Amino acid sequence: MATRRNPRFKECRRLGVNVCGHPKAMNRANDPAFKKSKKTSEYGKQLCEKQKVKAYYGILERQLRRYYDIASRKEGKTGENLIVGLETRLDNLVYRIGFANSIRMARQVVSHGHVRVDGKKISIPSFQVKPGQVVALCEKAQKNEQFKTSFLNGNRRPLAYIEVSEEAFSGKLIMMPKREEIPVEINEQLVVEFYSK
Repeated sequence: MATRRNPRFKECRRLGVNVCGHPKAMNRANDPAFKKSKKTSEYGKQLCEKQKVKAYYGILERQLRRYYDIASRKEGKTGENLIVGLETRLDNLVYRIGFANSIRMARQVVSHGHVRVDGKKISIPSFQVKPGQVVALCEKAQKNEQFKTSFLNGNRRPLAYIEVSEEAFSGKLIMMPKREEIPVEINEQLVVEFYSK
């Protein structure tokens, strides 16, 4: 299984956004060494937005292309469909609920079989969670101190489309997220323009 292993903080500084969610990621962002001197072309802006999407959701080019193809066949705006489709991936919801501190850790938690969706073991990070489904940690993982600390004391942001239950170590996708509710700094229209050439 291919995974992204590039330096996270370096990528955050290059893209100008804290895509990995680490509090120290942007500490050196204003250093003179990281200032851009050249004007970015239209293609460069589109490429940067596409790279932000890949970094936010921890996916590779081939996966993003597939999500774009699915989004373009659905009704509504292609860019919004793309972001909503990525947001409802199982590994991303594990991260949003707070079982993991990063999208990389969330992917590993899922692939190692620690997650249950409606009581069933799912070990596929790209699994699409539907509204009404409950994502929970297995009993063994609930006793793990790292998961406990991450879930109970993590810097989880309250989101309108996720209902979290600390007693049951679970989170529920209560509805499909709206674009304005999703906490990612991406201009998805530029991503659509990049792929529609």
